[in-house]
Amino acid sequence: MALIITDECINCDVCEPECPNQAISMGPEIYEINPDLCTECVGHYDLPQCVEVCPVECIPKDPEYVESEAELYQKYLKLKNLSECP
Repeated sequence: MALIITDECINCDVCEPECPNQAISMGPEIYEINPDLCTECVGHYDLPQCVEVCPVECIPKDPEYVESEAELYQKYLKLKNLSECP
């Protein structure tokens, strides 16, 4: 599942630099997460770094993008142009 930033976002700027996939960018009013790039930090960290640093806890899972950990890992591999060894 990708993550989403809710309208409780205070634009504090701490989440964007923490994202290893550059999935977070400033939208028209608040930061946004590109679901095609978000792996919830699978392949990088044990926990989503944006959620860890967010002071207002406004980054839940996005119910519109349901993905298993295995699917998130496959997305990570694709984003990093890696492939699993058979």
